[in-house]
Amino acid sequence: MAAFGRLVSVCRNAVRSPRSVISVARHRAVGPAIVGSVLGTGLICYYQYLPNRTLPFAVYAEAPKEVAAPALSARKVRFIQFASVVYEQEPYMTPRDFLFSVMLENVDRKLQKKSLTTQEVNHMLATASKALAGNELFRTIGDDGLISYTEYLFLLTILTKPHIGFHIAFKMLDLDGNEQVDKKEFLKLKKIIGTSKKRAPQGTEKPVVEGDGVNTTLQAYFFGERGENKLQYQDFHRFMVDLQAEVQEMEFLQFSKGMDTMRREDFAEWLLHYTNEEDNEAYWENMRKRIPAGQSITFEEFKAFCLFTNNLEDFSFSMKLVTGANRPVGMAQFKRAVRIATGHDLSDNVLDTVFKLFDMDGDKCLSHKEFMGVMTDRIRRGLKVQHQSGFSDYWKCVKRETLKGAKEALGDTGCPF
Repeated sequence: MAAFGRLVSVCRNAVRSPRSVISVARHRAVGPAIVGSVLGTGLICYYQYLPNRTLPFAVYAEAPKEVAAPALSARKVRFIQFASVVYEQEPYMTPRDFLFSVMLENVDRKLQKKSLTTQEVNHMLATASKALAGNELFRTIGDDGLISYTEYLFLLTILTKPHIGFHIAFKMLDLDGNEQVDKKEFLKLKKIIGTSKKRAPQGTEKPVVEGDGVNTTLQAYFFGERGENKLQYQDFHRFMVDLQAEVQEMEFLQFSKGMDTMRREDFAEWLLHYTNEEDNEAYWENMRKRIPAGQSITFEEFKAFCLFTNNLEDFSFSMKLVTGANRPVGMAQFKRAVRIATGHDLSDNVLDTVFKLFDMDGDKCLSHKEFMGVMTDRIRRGLKVQHQSGFSDYWKCVKRETLKGAKEALGDTGCPF
């Protein structure tokens, strides 16, 4: 009862004094407010000083998205690496640069790219317009010329494709049938063969679009310094033959160490140059065990094999007719398929080297698929591509339908060759 009496007395005093109630209410409100302020300030500082943390209730303006620059293709990267001059903020190769790009795996660039003046470029064009045809054209011009990226692709195509495709393209642009084209028509031919032959993967660099404002060595050589001449197909064909011969001669001298003949082991080294196959070490072991020292290959034999590599697609097609798809190839079948594809024979010396190098199990036969993979890497100089288009697709379609018709006609009778 005493405790109950004290409780009643306290309640009575509280009712009689309003200030007491207000004071208690204030104390009860200020306490949580102070605690909340301290916690809030600590939370803000915590998120402010920790990296990559944001407040869950913070609102930010959307940052503008940066458009990623398109990735450069392997060929564009190689072109920029070997290009030694710049004109109007664009890199260009010289004829010497182009020869080095097809012979060397890497460039040993010690100096910066040279920026050319208009006067220097005009001097280069005058030099090109007076240059004489021959298989030393690029070596004669040296660094006194300009080659654009599109022309670089165009020249690579000349080195790796048979001439029939160029003749067809030339005739397509030759509307009046007089076997000649002007500068404007040639630029179309150059872009068709140079840029449409490779389709870049999605997300990589866009196709090159070059204007006609900057004159180059090829244009001045074919059409004169002012671009007024006509290009005859026979002159263009001779240029292709001379360029192939010039590169072949330089590669032969490089691997023969300047001698008139190339040792068989040097020829094997040339075959495996630029290839990145997993079996390369096995190929080198075959060379060490199977190829005897002291035997050589002449430049004529080397040129005949280069002609064969420029007709790999035709060779692959003829191999399927002779042996069937992807079957092991014997030396006699191989030699016959080469003759069908190129109209020429490979020497027994070259054939023996090829078979001893690439015959993995010693059965004197080659794996067609494996050999084609290595040789394709060789002629593309290690720069693999995703897809072929243009004239290659057309001829592949023709060959596919021909092979299909031949199989239907022959039935089980065997090969017509």
